[in-house]
Amino acid sequence: MTVTLAEEVVLLSLDARSGAARRRQAAGWAVAGGILLELVMARRVSVTGKYLELRDPAPTGVRLLDGRIQLIGSWLRGRSKRRVTDWLTKDHSHAVGAVLDSLAERGVVGSEVRKVPGVFPQRRYPGSDAAVERELRERLGRVVLGGAEPDARTAGLISLLHAAGLHGPAFPDRPAREVAPRMGEIAAGQWAGKSVRAAVRDMQAAAVTATVFMASAPV
Repeated sequence: MTVTLAEEVVLLSLDARSGAARRRQAAGWAVAGGILLELVMARRVSVTGKYLELRDPAPTGVRLLDGRIQLIGSWLRGRSKRRVTDWLTKDHSHAVGAVLDSLAERGVVGSEVRKVPGVFPQRRYPGSDAAVERELRERLGRVVLGGAEPDARTAGLISLLHAAGLHGPAFPDRPAREVAPRMGEIAAGQWAGKSVRAAVRDMQAAAVTATVFMASAPV
């Protein structure tokens, strides 16, 4: 089964017991960035000089990605390009939900509504396909802990996780200080073309900008 980068981020972020996404805000940036990276690698969009362009609106055949192509087209509003940080800021709060629905539709995770007295019903996504997550964590372990050379997709995933500070969900049994240096080394490497690495860089910049804004906002 093919799992997108964004779906891999969410699988790593899901709490196995509750079925809720952990570190949802941080995960949102990585998930939105993962969708964007998929579209860059599929040559549907490009990131050049901090600007996002829709190069080819043709469907990829992946429902999650094709939905984002349509949304980006509408968001551009007839313009040839807009700042990638603006798109990521817009999409990060919606991306996790879209990816969870995608995983549930394909049976990778379960989907159930839990009712708590006095609280709105909450949807949870308990894991159902342990093999997918196990393969994912083993692949990350071989690269980050074992020193294996990553392929471009694995390096892209590690770069997204590192940029969003998701070291804990990726390696819950290891302290962040133990895995962060290797993940940073991979993120800084020449694992992909400039356009792809620029998307990761600008995802991180958007997350930092938004965090600073929220911290300075009046309460």
